[in-house]
Amino acid sequence: MRKSEFMKVACIVAVFCVATAVASSAQTFTTLANFDGSNGDGPYLGALVQGTDGNFFGATQFGGRYNYGEIFAVSPTDTLGRIYSFCADKFACPDGQSPQGSPMQAANGNFYGTTSYGGANNGGTLYAFTPAGTLTTLYSFPNGSTPIATLVQGFNGYLYGGDNASGVNVYGTIFAVNPATGTVTTIYTFCSKPHCVDGTASGSLVLAPNGNFYGTTGSGGIHGEGSIFEITPSGRLTTLYSFNGSTDGQDPNSVILATDGNLYGTALYGGLYNGGTVFKVTLTGAFTNLHNFCSETNCADGLAPHAGLVQGTDGNLYGTTPLGGTGGTADCVSRCGTAFQITTSGTLTTLYNFCSQTNCTDGLGPYYGLVQGTDGNFYGATIGGGTGSVTAGGVIYRISTGLGPFVRANPGFGGAGHVVSILGNGLTGTTSVSFSGTPATFTVVSATDIKATVPAGATTGTIEVTTGSGTLSSNVAFLVQ
Repeated sequence: MRKSEFMKVACIVAVFCVATAVASSAQTFTTLANFDGSNGDGPYLGALVQGTDGNFFGATQFGGRYNYGEIFAVSPTDTLGRIYSFCADKFACPDGQSPQGSPMQAANGNFYGTTSYGGANNGGTLYAFTPAGTLTTLYSFPNGSTPIATLVQGFNGYLYGGDNASGVNVYGTIFAVNPATGTVTTIYTFCSKPHCVDGTASGSLVLAPNGNFYGTTGSGGIHGEGSIFEITPSGRLTTLYSFNGSTDGQDPNSVILATDGNLYGTALYGGLYNGGTVFKVTLTGAFTNLHNFCSETNCADGLAPHAGLVQGTDGNLYGTTPLGGTGGTADCVSRCGTAFQITTSGTLTTLYNFCSQTNCTDGLGPYYGLVQGTDGNFYGATIGGGTGSVTAGGVIYRISTGLGPFVRANPGFGGAGHVVSILGNGLTGTTSVSFSGTPATFTVVSATDIKATVPAGATTGTIEVTTGSGTLSSNVAFLVQ
């Protein structure tokens, strides 16, 4: 266990940048912070997650003090700092190395995540760190496991995730974690059915109101090109859709469950132009192809999305592609990626073309996706460009599209009497909190965090927080159990 290097101002060791904004008629792009690239190339892997302190947390596969990856945090302004560097003991790496999924903040306030390698068996680790920055290794996965997915918390309080391979089984598993004890239990092993029609190698999961999870496999399925599945907390898996690798896509990324009750996601390859797709799938398995990337000249609309989507408070979907677009300078002669918006009916708009600035100081290669902060803006990171170099470094950026602030509950579910965190901005002067119209008792912890008790009689619906500046509503319905 090591103390945080981020929480104390005297220990901030990150690279600072002067925030640079690029405006258009619809949105503003701002570079918040730069990785210098001195401790590894392509540092950033995984989507950012916003904590109750208002900062955004992520993990790097390389870099850090020992070049085996690190956990970092960045403020919504422009301060980037290290929380933890993996593998101080380079011979064994008992704490793990090369995290590829993002940490997530559980209901108890602690963060949880995995590393892909290292640990007692060199199969990766499960770790936890407190808001104060103390990291604990909870579990070492079997050799060859390679857990890469971001964890998600279920109604029972357990955390769920997946790995690409597990010991002698090379097809991957889904596992459950008891956060109180660190106990890990495999609930499903892929390729349990003939010809791997149930898929192989799962991505991150998403929790549905029925308590089940939905996810994707990067390969396997009826056609061998990946699948979308539903799985219960006890491990009963149902395949909803199998990709054919042509018109619908190939190698799907993780899906989200949108407010209309449908699943939305991206596929890395396939589609009409073999540039990947954006798709919709109903919970009964009906598939709709919403967009085929590389449909514009020279792939101006983007190419090969490596990450899933996020739904904004306006109901539209947002994502990135690491290739394509119209950016590119003398230091990046090829196109360097896009950030885009797409409606649930399939109308795509490019929000930003990376490497539009000289020497790609705005970054290039946004391989992983966006997160909407409670200030209404979208945040993400690139694996290259910035003030480091085209092939190393990377930036953390903000895209403002004019959407207003909101609040978000963590967890997004609970019964009467349960205490939940409500994340937002400017919460110090809060005068009331309600769950679907029912007043709740609450305590203001900070300007970004309120602890509220789910009131008796509350029903599933919107959380509203009234402050001196107005009323903030939650972006999704809070599920009352």
